[in-house]
Amino acid sequence: MWRRASLGRSFGWLWAAYAASAYGTGLGFGAFSIVAITVLNASSAEVSALSSAGLAIGALLAVPLGPWMEFRAKRPVMIAMDVLRFAALASIPLAYWLGTLSFAQLLVVSIVTAAAKIAFTAASGAYLKTIVGADRLLAATSRFESTTWSATIIGPPVGGAAIGLLGPVTTVAVDAVSYLLSALGITAIRKPEQPPSPKRTGTRRWSDIAEGWRYILAHQTLRRFFFNTILVNGLIMAGEPLLSVLMLSDLQFPVWEYGLAFAVPCIGGLIGSRLARRLVSRCGEQTVLRVFGTLRACWPLGLAFIQPGLAGLVIVMATELGLIICASLFNSVFAAYRLNNTDAGRHARVLAAWSATAGISIAVITVLWGLLAQLTSPRIAIALAGVLLLATPFLLPRRITAPDGASVGHEREPNPGPAASPTGRRLAG
Repeated sequence: MWRRASLGRSFGWLWAAYAASAYGTGLGFGAFSIVAITVLNASSAEVSALSSAGLAIGALLAVPLGPWMEFRAKRPVMIAMDVLRFAALASIPLAYWLGTLSFAQLLVVSIVTAAAKIAFTAASGAYLKTIVGADRLLAATSRFESTTWSATIIGPPVGGAAIGLLGPVTTVAVDAVSYLLSALGITAIRKPEQPPSPKRTGTRRWSDIAEGWRYILAHQTLRRFFFNTILVNGLIMAGEPLLSVLMLSDLQFPVWEYGLAFAVPCIGGLIGSRLARRLVSRCGEQTVLRVFGTLRACWPLGLAFIQPGLAGLVIVMATELGLIICASLFNSVFAAYRLNNTDAGRHARVLAAWSATAGISIAVITVLWGLLAQLTSPRIAIALAGVLLLATPFLLPRRITAPDGASVGHEREPNPGPAASPTGRRLAG
């Protein structure tokens, strides 16, 4: 029988810190693009560069942080990354009020916050494993996932209204404050942190940097999940800007309908994350990962068949709802599985390598799909991404192993970790 798990006071503070930053991010969604367009009169190419370059360069800069964090206490790293993001984001409204804001500053802040996010995610994932037992990790990651999706539902509409009433940098300022609140929440955790694994003598710096990828590629099950999630997230994200062009430009959907089409289906994120523990308890971790890992790849092709009017709106909402339910359920379970199947001394490096690869691949695939849409059309590019997604379930492992090497099946207790996905970002997590 499914029961609500008690995860302790330390997790409560960590969850509160995460909720503060998640709602701040939700309120500030798209704020950089809005500031670039409305304040700096940036072109579409500059706005695209702001998004993709910040993600890719930030990911590259974060790579060396994995081995650096592995052998250090994780809470100070998390607090430092929150404070860094607060300072970087706070510089934007300050420069705006002083009349000195520039596109270069937006780009630098985008890079810094992207790198800090990857470092924070790696440190927090490793830290979560130290305060929550393996049998309760799935409950923890499900709560993070549901918080992410609730912030996605509430944040963008409220943020859009705040920008309309108070100006273009309002939500950037709120987002900055949310990271300061997150840092205060993490500081409030009183439970002593377990000492990190001692660093082996004679370890070379470059060998340490590559250790995250080396571990993933040597682990038969994680390797297949790695390639599957990287490709799925990249193809889903590549279709997001093309879908915007198709709906707003080609099919002439009103802006409010476009927002509604993506806001309402986010309720699926709450549904999926709430169902995760029950389904694992009933069906087993292996079945849930394989079934919902497959189903999440089947929905995006439907977006290629959007038509004008009510029918098209229903297609988008139904497709996004199905995709989000499957993706959020998969993310909750897989995040726990990944933590439980990574050696304790490699958590930070594995998560940093995973996040950095995801960021770079999303940026590259998004650019490639933008070029493809230029050569063909947004609809054709979306359709091709949907077709390729149908092949990604073949990358899922046929048999999912537990930490002891045994197969994870219906008879095992859930082996839960952190996950990661408006809509496209939340799905890519």
